[in-house]
Amino acid sequence: MVLRILAVAATAAVLLATALAVSRDAADAHGSTINPASRNYGCWKRWGNDFQNPAMATQDPMCWQAWQADPSAMWNWNGLFREGVNGNHQAAVPNGQLCSAGETGGVRYAALDNPGNWQATNVGTNFNVTVHDQALHGADYFRIYVTRQGFNPLTQRLGWGDLELVRETGRYAPGEGTRETGDPVLNGVSITMPVSAPGRSGRHIVFVIWKASHSDQNYYWCSDVNFGGTGNPQPTATPTRTPTPTPTRTAAPPTGTPTRTPPAGGPGSCSATYTVTGTWSGGFQAEVRVAAGSAAITGWTVSWTFGNGQQVSNSWGATITTSGSSVTARDAGYNGSLGAGGSTTFGFLASQTGSNAVPSLTCTAT
Repeated sequence: MVLRILAVAATAAVLLATALAVSRDAADAHGSTINPASRNYGCWKRWGNDFQNPAMATQDPMCWQAWQADPSAMWNWNGLFREGVNGNHQAAVPNGQLCSAGETGGVRYAALDNPGNWQATNVGTNFNVTVHDQALHGADYFRIYVTRQGFNPLTQRLGWGDLELVRETGRYAPGEGTRETGDPVLNGVSITMPVSAPGRSGRHIVFVIWKASHSDQNYYWCSDVNFGGTGNPQPTATPTRTPTPTPTRTAAPPTGTPTRTPPAGGPGSCSATYTVTGTWSGGFQAEVRVAAGSAAITGWTVSWTFGNGQQVSNSWGATITTSGSSVTARDAGYNGSLGAGGSTTFGFLASQTGSNAVPSLTCTAT
């Protein structure tokens, strides 16, 4: 009887905590660009009900790496903001961190900055941008930017110099906009703004700043678009999801003890640590951390040899080339320069057919 009472009490506590969490999330709700969808809102819309499905790794690899890095970035798709900016956006948000609002809240949203084949929305040079104001904050202004022709979001992190301002609005009163009724999650108002970005073709990023009117609260969103595209481009040319059951992804199970190259000590040296962060039937995800030694470096190359037939399929944060079982990863440019003792990471997805032993790494600095 005592155990039953305790169980009922525990269940009630869980339900109360859940209710409080839901209430808190509703109170803290804010907004996002919903068309073209921001990176984390799009990942949440596509995979929020199935985020452990390993099919995401091949069908939507950039969303997969974002979910693995921090699922809360997707669950909190409406909270990507910074406070106390005082209108100086470029000082508050460094180059290379625009999509994470300067890594607001620590590294929660950091994976959104990674360049790669994010799912893109097809648009023409004249298109609409729709922002959802979930908390009815209103706006002092919206600023909408589009990357300049020549910028490549597949390989480059976004910087302020890559952007062209294509529209700045005036003030929107709290509650102004179109009330959303079709999706219970979008329980605020939506504001649609036409923009024009002539001379664009191919892949680009639409970057939106929303200065909310209730306080010095500033939102920063990256949306991937494809100018002149047709249909709905998928991130990879893999088959569509199959309805057959798929195994549940294990929670970051390293398949061996992470290895490290000899400790960095001399000038111009670097070291690299390899960790398997997720596995599923036929594939896995890994992360490599590169650290500079006692002196700053301007570039790095990490190489290793797979011993069990593994093959890299997608990567971010490095340029990876392969020759048989040999793999070479070179810095992506933006993360090549590291101060003494500084570090950076890159990641990749790969296939496996048998065992997945952790390889020995060699790191060379320049």
